[in-house]
Amino acid sequence: MSDTHRIAAIVPARDLAASTDFYERLGLTVTADYGDYRILSDGRGWHLHLRLVPGWPARIEDNALGLYLYVEDVDAVAERVRDRIIEPGDPSLKPWGCYEFSVSDPNGALIRIGRIET
Repeated sequence: MSDTHRIAAIVPARDLAASTDFYERLGLTVTADYGDYRILSDGRGWHLHLRLVPGWPARIEDNALGLYLYVEDVDAVAERVRDRIIEPGDPSLKPWGCYEFSVSDPNGALIRIGRIET
């Protein structure tokens, strides 16, 4: 994998501390902090930028943002956020062939964590 060819999501956050705490529970760590902008990484391929946007979204339930985080050990990540898993009984194998679970971040973004089953 080349470090110069990758993609990173820029995620708005109304509360940077709460969002940072949430994504750290998923396994990311802050690699750069510019006050109202933080860069997080897991050192294995996940990259996420958090940008402070006070008052966004106006209503948490209106946040249409979603992220899919692919990981080998889905169960280990699920244990770190068990209290936030949306569907009871997850993670589970879905009809579309992914073993996954879903959580919401502090801003209402839907976060799916899973792996493709072969």
